[in-house]
Amino acid sequence: MIETRLLRQFIAVAEELHFHKAAIRLHMAQPPLSQAINRLEGKLGFSLFNRSKRGVKLTPAGDAFLHAAYSTLKELELGIEHARQVSEGIAGKLTVTAVSITYYESLLNSLRRFREHFPKVQLIIKEMPSSNQAKAIVAGEADIAFMRKLPISAQNVESRQLLDEEIVMALPAHHPKAGAGQIDLRHFAGEDFVFTPQALGTGYHSQLIALCEAAGFYPRVIQEAAQIHTLIGLVACGFGVALVPESIAHSIMRDKVVFRRIGPVSATPNPTIGLYMSWNTDNPSPLLDSFIAMLDFNPASVPSTRG
Repeated sequence: MIETRLLRQFIAVAEELHFHKAAIRLHMAQPPLSQAINRLEGKLGFSLFNRSKRGVKLTPAGDAFLHAAYSTLKELELGIEHARQVSEGIAGKLTVTAVSITYYESLLNSLRRFREHFPKVQLIIKEMPSSNQAKAIVAGEADIAFMRKLPISAQNVESRQLLDEEIVMALPAHHPKAGAGQIDLRHFAGEDFVFTPQALGTGYHSQLIALCEAAGFYPRVIQEAAQIHTLIGLVACGFGVALVPESIAHSIMRDKVVFRRIGPVSATPNPTIGLYMSWNTDNPSPLLDSFIAMLDFNPASVPSTRG
């Protein structure tokens, strides 16, 4: 490993082509400077200068090494400046994981504003199931997670609920009950259902099961789909019906799929599905606080099936 001090001493001699002038420039005595250059040449294994009574000249290897020294010090300066900006929270990397956020306009706008305010930050967005997000947050592999509620045992994970959505029914457009303004879930006890796999989010899955059980039946799941787009596509093709968050209702395949509110199935209100922002409180990144402070999530902007 070559010290940066040796590189700066070499550059001074190379630019002055005079040891005494270089020593004055470096505010040091000439003998220690000569010793430093000798030590550098020893480390490199080749001569950097031709020394004679007529003066000092760079060898071809010395000339090549001069360009390398310039480049090395420049890279170091850039690296130091970048590290300073990271420490100040104006540069660096922020990893955001999320369930499908296509339907949350306010959240997407917040991500856009963050990128505009912090152009030097590399914003990484990864879409993944809530269960995987929980693991990523606990392991420190993600900074922010937008997820469904999960039982996270780690004490260093904090969550904030961003919104609470109704659960609505997605029906094929040709379904006999597609024309109803509001459906009675109890009438779907014998229907085929399309669900997301339980392994992808036990909390989300349990809420949908609980809603059906409150209506007096356990859903007959004939097909599972990991992605909400695929799930809606299966409904459109007639595989079955699906229970989905309300935010999906004004989004995709409106000509093939209809979304209907579910009437009360018991004396208590129907369960809802929350979207949560979670993070690891042990995360030292200053960007984390900046992102949380900037987040301006307006639940009113989520499309509603009411009315």
